[in-house]
Amino acid sequence: MIEIESKLPNVGTTIFTVMSNLAREHNAINLSQGFPDFNCDNKLLALCEKYMSSGFNQYAPMQGVIQLRERIAEIIETCYNNSYSPDTEITVTAGATQGIYTAIAAFIKKGDEVIIFEPTYDCYVPAIEVHGGIPVFCKLETNNFRINWEEVKSKITAKTKMIMINSPHNPTGTTLSEDDLLQLEKIVLNKNIIVLSDEVYEHMTFDGISHQSVAKFKSLAKQSFIVSSFGKTVHATGWKIGYVAAPKELMAEFRKVHQFLVFSVNHAFQLALADFLADNNNYLGLKHFYQKKRDYFLKLISSSKFNPLKCNGTYFLLMSYKNISDEPDAELAIRLTKEKGIATVPLSAFYKDKMDNKLLRFCFAKKEETLEKSAEIICSL
Repeated sequence: MIEIESKLPNVGTTIFTVMSNLAREHNAINLSQGFPDFNCDNKLLALCEKYMSSGFNQYAPMQGVIQLRERIAEIIETCYNNSYSPDTEITVTAGATQGIYTAIAAFIKKGDEVIIFEPTYDCYVPAIEVHGGIPVFCKLETNNFRINWEEVKSKITAKTKMIMINSPHNPTGTTLSEDDLLQLEKIVLNKNIIVLSDEVYEHMTFDGISHQSVAKFKSLAKQSFIVSSFGKTVHATGWKIGYVAAPKELMAEFRKVHQFLVFSVNHAFQLALADFLADNNNYLGLKHFYQKKRDYFLKLISSSKFNPLKCNGTYFLLMSYKNISDEPDAELAIRLTKEKGIATVPLSAFYKDKMDNKLLRFCFAKKEETLEKSAEIICSL
């Protein structure tokens, strides 16, 4: 037998796969993994068919088709009033996870420190550790999930190479404010620190809140990667198409890795996305679409014993179950799936030390019928 020394000895199967498999096994409503149970726009599907039928079924350019890169530049300009070159500063990726991994792979070496915030999305730490980096954890404040910037300052060392942020935030549904980004901008100014900003839910902010992209802050943008996801924007998570934007010096290094990791992304679908997103209502209207779903879900569960936390963005809602059970959140999530027919994700899965705040994450990117059936179960507990 070959002796295997794992580069990721503490990594198992992701909680999303575990809970989705459990949901399938027990025929439960799946509010755990973040994907819609409704189809994407028929106009977009027709565009995909058009380009596949027209022969765009071979390799796309490594950096992405120029039509889509130009559209991404237009979206960034429209939303954040900043200009990125489609030629040298934007790359189309095989989803946001690949974009995050590639940015880390391009810059993080053995012994480099990367500051991340918990609860944290589960792909961050493995990508850091597999390249010999050291994750440095800062926990968001437990009462409101805000960043303590004084703590961030205290954790910066000569080895700090990157700070990773995520807004709108998965799993908490919170958003970073303008002041948050201004503080981050001051912290990294004139330092050799890259900011990796996960903005996959950029078009899903509610109640009049504007998404604060790093692109809005000219100095901060000069040392930052922006990662986003078309899968979230057009309700097609299975397509695994996203994008990364960064200054050309950073992007040049990113592409060195990208070309050998995936080389290129689905050709026909890129062209379809470029056409579909020419109508800016197809992304600017997303916040209203999902706020309506959030509000409907909250109305349906208003009589339950769960206590929903404030949700400013994403399509996730955290709910406290302290009035229902004192079980560990992971145990309750499994029991609800098996016995009650509804699958969620325990918040402890997003902490290295499995901190348990008695919170479950529910995905409301679902048809009204699904939300209604889910609410019946939730209100019965």
